[in-house]
Amino acid sequence: MTGAEIPEEHLAGYAQCLSDACATGRRLSRDELEALRSRGEQAADAGFGLRALVRAHLAAAQEVRPRLTAADAEHLLAAVEQAVDAFAEGHERAQRLAIRQEEAARREFIDDLLYGRSDLGRLAERAERFGLLLSHAHAVAVAQGPEPYADGYPVTRQIESSLTARFGNRSILLTTKDGRLICIAPGDQSDVLTYFAKQAYAATDGGRVGIGRAHPGAGGVVHSYEEALGALDLAERMELDGPILHAADLLVYPVLTRDRQAMTDLVVSALGPLRQARGGAQPLIDTLTAYFDTGCVAAEAARRLALSVRAMTYRLERIHTLTGYDPSDPTHRYTLQTAVIGARLLDWPDKEL
Repeated sequence: MTGAEIPEEHLAGYAQCLSDACATGRRLSRDELEALRSRGEQAADAGFGLRALVRAHLAAAQEVRPRLTAADAEHLLAAVEQAVDAFAEGHERAQRLAIRQEEAARREFIDDLLYGRSDLGRLAERAERFGLLLSHAHAVAVAQGPEPYADGYPVTRQIESSLTARFGNRSILLTTKDGRLICIAPGDQSDVLTYFAKQAYAATDGGRVGIGRAHPGAGGVVHSYEEALGALDLAERMELDGPILHAADLLVYPVLTRDRQAMTDLVVSALGPLRQARGGAQPLIDTLTAYFDTGCVAAEAARRLALSVRAMTYRLERIHTLTGYDPSDPTHRYTLQTAVIGARLLDWPDKEL
């Protein structure tokens, strides 16, 4: 944009201000500087770039110069410097305010979106501004690392740059919430969330990523977000391996805990007798966990627990004696394994049931 394209209203009084200052060699007055700052703000609000505005001011100063005496002209450069500096300050002030307002609007939208607040119709309208079409299905991935993350952090910028370079202008929203990194993507673009998960795992120095299932509508984003958070919580409680956890792969756990009282009864009934063992129930629960995790291969379970095979066999026999359930029996095995999962979900025996 050339100086000629800048409306006269943004240069109003500028030439006279320069002439008056040069006539006496004085500095611009406080009122003159504030007026310039105000016009800078107005120009920013009108959408004019600072470079074009500076060029316009310099061009206007060139028109003033021929009308000045030689003595007065010596003060022109200093007056222009003051004037442009004040004008730029106002322009930058307006830009910072606009950025803060945009950030506040974006944060409010993110909060409303992830918590299911606000009118759904209005939410859908606001979503388009941020590149989301809530009429489509979306899935959410949530990454957490050893430290909290926020918008503008190096990790956040790094991942955002990687996603933009890889996928361009796809309908992707990257944000943060409660110290976690969050990526919202169309439900039919699972490659986006997989890539985000890999980038987040690397950037957060070994963090974990939970990925919810795709669900339609504005409420679908909330549902997927809660699934992703649930996957992270479950992984921590169950000490699950793997940096990337898909909620779709963990659906059995919510099913098992849906009837908490029934699960509590099972844990207490099946595993309660293990408290009679020397050292309490926990070592024998760890034994069962390793045994089931290795496909009921006693030698491999013994290796994981740093035990001899003989010691492992003794522990399994001790479990059979105390509980009446034989870990090697298919029917008994299912009961014990379900009870062990329940114990981990309920944090037993550390917590009383």
